[in-house]
Amino acid sequence: MLPFKLVYSDGYYLPIGHHVFPAEKYRRIRDRLLTSGVAEAGDFLEPQIASDQDILLVHKPEYVQKLKTGTLSPREEMEMEVPYSRDLVEAFWLAAGGSILAAQQALVDRVAFNIGGGFHHAFPDHGEGFCMIHDVAVAIRRLQRDDKIRTAMTVDCDVHQGNGTAAIFAGTRTASEPLPSVSTSTLNQARPVKMRGAHAGDVFTISLHQHNNYPIWKPPSSIDVDLPDGIDDDDYQAWLDNALSSGLRQFEPDLLCYIAGADPYREDQLGGLSLTIEGLKKRDELVFRVARARDIPVMVTFAGGYARNVEDTVAIHCNTVSAAKEVFTAKG
Repeated sequence: MLPFKLVYSDGYYLPIGHHVFPAEKYRRIRDRLLTSGVAEAGDFLEPQIASDQDILLVHKPEYVQKLKTGTLSPREEMEMEVPYSRDLVEAFWLAAGGSILAAQQALVDRVAFNIGGGFHHAFPDHGEGFCMIHDVAVAIRRLQRDDKIRTAMTVDCDVHQGNGTAAIFAGTRTASEPLPSVSTSTLNQARPVKMRGAHAGDVFTISLHQHNNYPIWKPPSSIDVDLPDGIDDDDYQAWLDNALSSGLRQFEPDLLCYIAGADPYREDQLGGLSLTIEGLKKRDELVFRVARARDIPVMVTFAGGYARNVEDTVAIHCNTVSAAKEVFTAKG
């Protein structure tokens, strides 16, 4: 048995037809975790669909009404980049319920996973980039409403900047400390990694992402690390380490929400970084080691992953579970 829980439902399947987003990956992740022996059937929890009241903690009533009644404009559906259906709405509401459950469980077990979610491009009043509802934001606001947490930190390691996250949590606290410099051999000085300070409020947002990639407009997170094309495992690890150190010097979260995208992988169709499968697991281990050392509960969602071979995406996501198992069962 794992020392933590995995939240999963067959209802996570997104009914979007032939699409670059591998809608079947959630089931494949569950199956691979079971067949490989990393997890057992008893490690999984079934989520409940989020209530409309939960969704309205983050999203505008007008937008929620359009989703519930199928009255999105053609432009709004085009921005979302997935074909609207009532079944798709239910899948996103369920993913939000899964992230709420995973966040609640993380407070008990110190780490928990939603085998789904991480839809970080959703804004309060519209969807973008395959994202209809921002499940992580809904989970944070639900736990805050229930007085389970006061503060949270998002650590977004998807290859694409978490623009919805940054917009939702823009607040009143300024992150002014610069990232320490890193001496690396391969960073292109003509395309420097950049850190931007922004307002954070009661949620501090960190995003490591490829600069020359979607979205074009990147609203400021508390810390943005704009990575150059082709960055490799070692340089990525160094910048992640610095971002975590800088953020945790400035902010004390009651919950860390780790958005563990698989798309920094060098064979990803929508990415342009050069991380290996092994390097991505080391990325995960770093986040978990830092959280465990500081006794910060971690809720994990999987976000994007578009490898040419979908089994690579599945392996990367499963490795995130393995990394947590190794870190949180290690002595000391």
